[in-house]
Parts: sequence; structure tokens; C-alpha cells
Amino acid sequence: MEKSKALELINQLMKIHPKGYDLSLGRIGRLLEKLGNPQDKLPPVIHVAGTNGKGSTIALCRAMLEADDKIVHVDTSPHLVHYHERFRIGQKGGGKFVSDEELANALQRVADANNGQPITVFEILSATMFILFAENPADVALIEVGLGGRFDSTNVIKKSAVSVITPISLDHEKFLGDAVEKIAFEKAGIIKTGCQVVIAEQGDLSRNVLENRAMRVGAPIAIGGQDFSSHDERGRLIYQDENGLLDLPMPKLFGDHQVINATTAIAALRYGGFDISNEAIEVGLSNVYWPGRLQKLQGGALQEFAPLGSELWVDGGHNPNAGEAISAFFQELNGRDSRKLILVFGMLKTKDPEGYIQEFSKLADQVYTVPITSSDAGYLPEELAEIAQNAGLAAKPVDSVRDALDKIKANWVGEQGPRILFSGTLYLVGDVLAQNKTPPV
Repeated sequence: MEKSKALELINQLMKIHPKGYDLSLGRIGRLLEKLGNPQDKLPPVIHVAGTNGKGSTIALCRAMLEADDKIVHVDTSPHLVHYHERFRIGQKGGGKFVSDEELANALQRVADANNGQPITVFEILSATMFILFAENPADVALIEVGLGGRFDSTNVIKKSAVSVITPISLDHEKFLGDAVEKIAFEKAGIIKTGCQVVIAEQGDLSRNVLENRAMRVGAPIAIGGQDFSSHDERGRLIYQDENGLLDLPMPKLFGDHQVINATTAIAALRYGGFDISNEAIEVGLSNVYWPGRLQKLQGGALQEFAPLGSELWVDGGHNPNAGEAISAFFQELNGRDSRKLILVFGMLKTKDPEGYIQEFSKLADQVYTVPITSSDAGYLPEELAEIAQNAGLAAKPVDSVRDALDKIKANWVGEQGPRILFSGTLYLVGDVLAQNKTPPV
């Protein structure tokens, strides 16, 4: 990307305001009022919270809606390579990432309205999203919760067409609590009075919290595994709810966990009143694209530094449940095409590296731990290597992604290259995609 005015402005704002989260709604509420309350001028909103699968569920909804000729805005976070990825502006034939000029203009308006008052950069970005989505006509806005739900800065929306809650597990314990019931309570904060709720299959503790919240505020609720469900039948996705049964293709996303995400996305559209055609659901499932999640890199600048014939994969999973899903995928893949798996691993200090890495204890042949160059909040490679070694893995700290690839290539023996998985955080995935010169589109 050429020199970015938007990035320059974001960097300036980061020098004034903190980057992290400060969960409350008072500051952004004040700011949005100065901006004319753009959050009240959005197209129908699908608001998505949860621990795992939020981005994939949004990508699936987008693919199906666009296949139905809908104009769809999409807000997700974090970005992988460029901030512009957070804001996909809908248009006929498929949306595009916001232009640098439009993003810079919106950011400047938000900064001017805030006038130096205490606020976080995430709140500024959320206010920017509301301006962009309010001022560009669309049929639907897909909005991902940044953290939690109850006090997330996206939760100033007064009404949603449907609130979606994907599977809940332990994550962000520092902010949300150290038990799934506490985390579910925070996620349940996006449930609005009288507005439809769709929740993915959950554990009993999470489901009870979500159901109780919906009951208290009078929100109709559809529950995965109870009101809607799906199963794999001879390679087809068989979906069923109160309105009937659909025989569909499997989603074009790797991993068995994507069946739950696809099922939740279909339910969100059907229960949310979007009147989507069965044909559009089929096309969307067949064409969905979501970078950085079990993504196999097709070529790119890094391939030449790996052993000949290597497969390079990236995934931003960063909690034990994600580790379980990712390792299960590679275990199944290894059953069909046996190769050694080498894990290049980086993680932020707010995460649980022990819980994640132990899922690979009987699968990965070697682990190289790396720093996160795009964040100053990552574990040191030496710390992660010790954690991996304590989980029974052969692990070595290295200085960079390139250093890891150089060591893999230097030590490789065999005609067929290994599978190399870069994982542990989306920040590492973004670093890899940038170095590979294959940013999301």
C-alpha cells in the first residue's frame, strides 16, 4: 500500500490515546452524540459476539447475503495487515475495503469531535465505523464485537435485526472473568429488548446465562442444537429449523468447527428475517472467504525460504478451544496425507499459551517460537519455548519468521516438505501475510 493518510492519523492518535480496551460506554456515547448519533442511522444490523468463530460467522453471512444481491457493510477486528480491512463498504456485486481517503476523512472528523478528550483508539475506530456505515447506503451491516459485549463500544446500537452469539469459552479472562458463566454474562449484553437472538451450540453454563438474559428482556431466542441444527451427510450439510430442511454444500472453509459457524450464520439470516433464498445460501457456502483462519498460502514470497514442496498455513487461533479445533483439523489432514507438522508460534501476553500449545503436544514434530513484530504485547520467544517444552514439545526460540524458515530449511531431510503452521495470534498471521506479500482482499 502507498503512503497512507489514514495510518498516519491513527499513529498520531495512538500517541495521545491508549490502544487497549477500557470497557464502558460513556466516552463513546458522548463522542457519538457530538457526531449526530450515526449509530442510530444504520441499515439493519447483525451484531455478533462470542469467543470463537465470530469472524467466520460474519464472513459466511456476508457471502450468503451478497449472493442474494444484498449490499453489505462489514466491521471486523483486528485487521491482519492494514487498518482498512476493518471496514468493508458494501456495494453492488460485493463490498470493498474502505478507501484511504474516505477512512482518513472519517477519522479526522471523529478526532475533531473528540477534541482530545480521554478515549481509546478502539472507541475512535468504532465511531469511525458508525460514520462510514451510516453515510453509505446498504441493506445490512455486519458488526463484530471487539471484546465482551455488554460494555464493548459497538454496543451503543439500540436495536439489532439479530444478535448472534458464537461458541463461548475462556478468553480475555483479565477483562471478562475467569469462568465461562462470567464471560457469557458479558457476551449476553448485546441481547436487546424484543430483538431476535441466535446462539450457537453452547455448553450448559453459557446457554443458561444467555437464555436467562433473553427471557429477562423479552428477546425471542433460537438455540443451536435445539431450535436449529445441522449434520454432515455424505459430504453435504443438512440444515434444519422450524421452517424446514435444507440440503447444502459444506462451507468452503477448512475445519469441522466451520460446520457450527455455517449453521449459526444460516440461522441468523433465517431467524433475523432477511428472506434469503436457498440458492443464495448454497452459493455463499461455496464461495465464502475468510483469511487468516486455516488458510493455506498459495505461493508468495516466503515459499522460497521453506523446504521444497512445503505447505504453509496460517491461523489466528489463540485459546484452548481454538487449539483443539486447529489440531483436530491437522490430525485429520495428516490421516489423508501424512507429513510432519512444524509449528511457528507467537502469542500475546493476554492469552493462555499453555492451554493452546498442549493441544499440539502429540502432533507437532517441532516448534519454533517467534516475537510478534506488529505488537509490543507479545511473549518473548524464550518464554514460549519453555512453555512448549513443558508441554512435551521440542521447541526453540528464534528471532523472526524468516529465522524460523531458515532453520527449518537448514535442518530438513526428505523429499517431501513439511506442513508449516504459523499460529497463536492474528498479529502473527498479519506479519506472515505481509511478509508473504499476500494481504487480504
